[in-house]
Amino acid sequence: MRFRPEPTARQQEPARTAVLLVNLGTPSAPSAAALRRYLAEFLSDPRVVEIPHLLWRPILHGIILRVRPAKSAAKYRTVWMPEGSPLAVWTARQTQALQQALQARGHAVLVRHAMRYGRPAMAEVLDALRGEGATRILVLPLYPQYSGATTGSVADALHRWALQARRVPELRQIADYHDDAGYLDALAAGVRAHWAREGRGRVLVMSFHGMPARTHELGDPYHDQCRVTATRLAARLGLVDAEYRVTFQSRFGRAKWLEPYTEPVLRQLAGDGVESVDVICPGFASDCLETLEEIAQEGRATFLAAGGKTLRYIPCLNADAAWIDALAALAERHLAGWPTRP
Repeated sequence: MRFRPEPTARQQEPARTAVLLVNLGTPSAPSAAALRRYLAEFLSDPRVVEIPHLLWRPILHGIILRVRPAKSAAKYRTVWMPEGSPLAVWTARQTQALQQALQARGHAVLVRHAMRYGRPAMAEVLDALRGEGATRILVLPLYPQYSGATTGSVADALHRWALQARRVPELRQIADYHDDAGYLDALAAGVRAHWAREGRGRVLVMSFHGMPARTHELGDPYHDQCRVTATRLAARLGLVDAEYRVTFQSRFGRAKWLEPYTEPVLRQLAGDGVESVDVICPGFASDCLETLEEIAQEGRATFLAAGGKTLRYIPCLNADAAWIDALAALAERHLAGWPTRP
């Protein structure tokens, strides 16, 4: 194995501490070619698709990457922002806001962001941090609930990078923050602000990203952590059981996924005479295709077609001030013991 040479320009400068935010990733453009590159990397991760490589590769390259990129690109075009992909835009804004929040708390740390798939790639950003003199790096995945397919995959990429480092920096990784008080308070404040501004639906649907049911059976804590988040958010909002639903979206393939599924629940609520619902996606730190297109567009269309009158989507935390403050407090706790003062 060949190890990377250490940066030379910074060898005589004081060691620095860094925080690295990591999000899932996004294509670089709403085009079939960009989606093909992104999906090829994403769906090749064995953490994401737990099917033997010899069985999965012909399906991925022979079917999925021939059909899905064009369809996904069309969906991305409906949510693309002037600055780029919503997930990329919001992650960059969160990074800048977190840098300022930690500075306001007296911490002289570097704050950067990377994507698990796509750009900026984790290895590239970690190399850049080493070039800036970082010898202590806190990795903060933007996934409130732990899953092997998300947070576990970030750990894989981090350790692969460390395996080739000549001087491995001190590394810490936050596993989850599904029950963090600041995170939950920020979610609750966002819901209340939305209700005050837009009116309140009869039912609040909390839609989390789905995972194959088999992962829960094998011990992945994701399902249970989603339930904890939902229960504690409902308690903060003073909701009784009849006033909210917990669902899972983004099914892929024919296997059984975590239930209940979001789309059938929306259809059922409309069929039961519920005329208005609000939908929030607590598992997403940044608005993205899965929230803006799958929920705010497709979910609304499903609800209205089934007889509902109003579906209001409650945006993700994004760069909300309460969320950034909670994120700074979370980072601060995990930075404890490392020198961060100027």
